[in-house]
Amino acid sequence: MTTHAVHAAIPRTEARTRTQAIARQDEIVTSLAGRRTLAALRYATGFIFLWAFLDKLFGLGFSTPFERAWINGGTPAQGFLNSPAVTGPLQPWFQSMASPLADVLFMAGMLAIGVAVMSGIGLRVAAVAGSLVMLLMYLAEWPFAWGAASTNPLVDYHIVYALALIVIAVLHAGDTWGLGAMWKKLPLVQRFRWLV
Repeated sequence: MTTHAVHAAIPRTEARTRTQAIARQDEIVTSLAGRRTLAALRYATGFIFLWAFLDKLFGLGFSTPFERAWINGGTPAQGFLNSPAVTGPLQPWFQSMASPLADVLFMAGMLAIGVAVMSGIGLRVAAVAGSLVMLLMYLAEWPFAWGAASTNPLVDYHIVYALALIVIAVLHAGDTWGLGAMWKKLPLVQRFRWLV
């Protein structure tokens, strides 16, 4: 290799190294296995919300029988809010929210959170909305009383799902196997960073 060829190769290598370093700075989780694991967690968590929507919409027979499906006149939010599952000192407040509007908001929320998390877009908004839904359901079921349905009065699945949503959003899990990286480049998202 000539001296000129060696000197020409060095700047290209340095430029490539600088570009790779800049790309790594944008990645919070730098290991491929870590990013893929977070993507799998994102899909699983998103599917929890999407499945809740589908089961309540069509009455797939898991938590909602066909005859109580939303498409058959069922009332997904009202059914929960007026059920024996809602206990504790906040029961009157939760039951006062039971209305057709609560059904629409709940179903729209389950669909939006599920789609956003699974696609990897708008993870901050989805994490806040999903965590709020999980916190409200946690309080509605009031796990602090003896004999409550929860097996742990402090950390049950509602809290774990909320934490999973927060981890997914904070660690940019939508960038791997999702549309998060493309979403972040949109002018609207660049202007309003809370949409990331």
